[in-house]
Formats: sequence, structure tokens, C-alpha cells
Amino acid sequence: PQPHQPSNADFSAWGFDGATAQLGMQLGSSAVAAGQDYVSRNFGTYIPSGHIKHQFNVSNSYVIKKLRLLLFPWLHKTYFRRPRAQGEWLPPREDINSPDLYIPVMSIFTYILLTTLHSGIIEKFSPLILGESASRALMVLFFDFGFVKLGCYLLSIPASTPVSDLLAYGGYKFVNVIFSMTAAFLGLKGPLWTLIFLYAFSSYGFFLLRSLRAVILPDSANVPATQGTGVVTQAQRRRRIIFLLAVAVLQIVYMGWLVRV
Repeated sequence: PQPHQPSNADFSAWGFDGATAQLGMQLGSSAVAAGQDYVSRNFGTYIPSGHIKHQFNVSNSYVIKKLRLLLFPWLHKTYFRRPRAQGEWLPPREDINSPDLYIPVMSIFTYILLTTLHSGIIEKFSPLILGESASRALMVLFFDFGFVKLGCYLLSIPASTPVSDLLAYGGYKFVNVIFSMTAAFLGLKGPLWTLIFLYAFSSYGFFLLRSLRAVILPDSANVPATQGTGVVTQAQRRRRIIFLLAVAVLQIVYMGWLVRV
């Protein structure tokens, strides 16, 4: 076999020389590794390492399809996950409906960088912006997670969904937040930007409704055999639907706060 040769891709068209491009790629790889290590060290008590590895089991094609799904969820037909024969869920790279932590982690990093870039553009940069942006992002993420967990507890919804899955669903909102912020960076403002933000909110809200439906209103035909769904009365189902709608509608508050940089 031939020895591996370093990549000689030409990045000059993008305004970067080879050394700068290679440094950027190395920093990107380091950021992914740091994200995995951070999640493993800080949430290992609550999220088993097996779940973390499962959540980062993604491919390039999965990431592209998932981003398209988050921005255009109306084109997707079914949101139910596919189980393995052994009673486990398929990993993200094999099932687009499977939640992952790769996209949320990278989206949060990107959000922090965009807010810092914005502060530099308007000549108000301060090193404190990084900490403030990170704190705002994590506060929204965990408040959203706590609200969903509290609602599941009060409505007696079985706690069969891993913590990592709920964090992933909540973290996907940063993709649509970045979409709105990018539109603002391109110079779109006023009613046009408002329409773009409302579209970003509605697309994520629709995605969340369809995805969390399998958690809050599980169908026994679409869950692994190891997870029981129990009998849901009509009154319980009505309360769960109201709660599901409340979770989706609250996203406009979270996203509205995040885009105000």
C-alpha cells in the first residue's frame, strides 16, 4: 500500500493559503474532540458513555440531510425512529430521525463565534462576550430541558427517553438561530428579517412537534420492545398534546432571546 500523502487542496479561491486552511481544519477537528470530551467529563454522571458515543456516531451525509431537515421539515414524511432487531435504536448515521449531539455542540460553538464576530463588527468587542454568549446558550438549553422534564414528570410520561436525546432535540434550535443571524449579517433587516426569523422559528417548532410526539405520545408500534408505552387515556392524551404545543410555542421566546446579540 502507498503511504498516505498530505492533502494539497487549493483554498486560494476562498482567500486562504494552504497553511491557513490546514490550521483551520486542525482547529475544527480539535473543537469536535473537545466537545466530545467536555460532554463526557461534565455529563458522564447523567449520560452514560455508551449514549454519548451513540450520539456522535454521525457521517457527512447525515449532517447535510439533518440540516436540510431542520430548515425544511415540511418535506419530511415520517419522524419515527427505526429500532434494531435487538430492541435498540439505530445510530444517527443510519437513521436521519435519530437525535445526535454533534450538530447541537457544533451549533453552540458557531453561535458563540457569531455573537463574538457581531460584537467586533459593531466595534464593541470584549473578551467577556465569549462567556456571556456561552452562558446564554447553556441557560436556554438547560431551561428548555428542565421544562420538558418537569412536564413529563407532572404528566406521568415514562422516563424512557435518555437525557442526551432531549438535550439533542433542544440543541437543534441553534441551527435555526444561526440561520436567522446569518440573514442579519447579509444585511437583511426590518420586515424581511422578521419574516426569516418567523420561518426559522416555525420550521424548528414543526420539527420539534413531530420529533417529540414520539416521546410524549409514543406509539407502541414504533418503539423498541424493551420500552413499554402503557395505556394513555383520552384525558391524558389531551393534556400531553397541550404540553407538546406549549413546548413548541416557547421556542420563539428562547430563539428571540438568542438572536438579540
